[in-house]
Amino acid sequence: MKCTRCPHHCATNRVEPLGFCRAGLLPEAATICVHRGEEPPLCGERGICNVFFAHCNLQCVYCQNRDISRGDLSPALSPRFVGVEAIVEGIAALLPATENIVGLVSPTHYADSVPDIVEGLHARGLFPTIVYNTGGYDSVETLRALAPYVDIYLPDFKYSDPSLALRYSHAADYPQVALAALREMYNQKGSSLPTDEHGLAYRGIIVRHLVLPGQVENSLGVLDTLADLSTNLHVALMAQYFPPCQGLPDELNRTLTREEYDQVTDHFYHVGLFRGWVQELEAEACYRPDFTRQEAFEPQKKQ
Repeated sequence: MKCTRCPHHCATNRVEPLGFCRAGLLPEAATICVHRGEEPPLCGERGICNVFFAHCNLQCVYCQNRDISRGDLSPALSPRFVGVEAIVEGIAALLPATENIVGLVSPTHYADSVPDIVEGLHARGLFPTIVYNTGGYDSVETLRALAPYVDIYLPDFKYSDPSLALRYSHAADYPQVALAALREMYNQKGSSLPTDEHGLAYRGIIVRHLVLPGQVENSLGVLDTLADLSTNLHVALMAQYFPPCQGLPDELNRTLTREEYDQVTDHFYHVGLFRGWVQELEAEACYRPDFTRQEAFEPQKKQ
């Protein structure tokens, strides 16, 4: 097998040598947990069952999930669920406590396993809504193969600036690749986000954009691109950036300013976008995961 799951097209056998994402043949989930921090139509009151896959096909220098997305995980963060069967069992154990929605987080490098995971759940009589929560660096061919198995696409659209995409995520072609992927998602799902009687989405697209400090022009370009595709898209603007580690480019060693975020949120409405969510600027203090714990995003109890 030569891996061509994502646009890197490493063409490795995922044994020796490993590819860009450093993932092996079997899908690995660092944790499967109930998460209540997603957009309201995805988590409701009881939360979404999120599968946080290990490794990633982007390796963004500022990744908030870097403890599990890096190539080599520390022993303390070794994947808790290895293989399709283990992942299906992990989901099945948590699903009854959630809104019957499963989020596959950073799944691109394991996309070939998504049908097996979904079919494994169906074989157990479980039919949750499936959310494909991706960094946006997906091939159109992969997305077409996933069409029967994914109910909601939740892609990032990180960059309109190729030089920034190269500097921060090692993918200068990200803007055009992500746009082609988003167009395919749009062709599959359209711009509507229908919800049930409880306000929970069961089909559609939500596009996320994380605003980075010092990179307002990049964000304005992203919003221009999204509006050109459709002003009916549901877009989630996120302000939760925080410096996750040492050794970042100087401009990333701080959080957003109010002035920066206001410029981006004003442009959101200026280009005609009107559906979605705008995160509070203070969100940067609320989304700092600890993957050494099973419930990585739950606040720690005070001693």
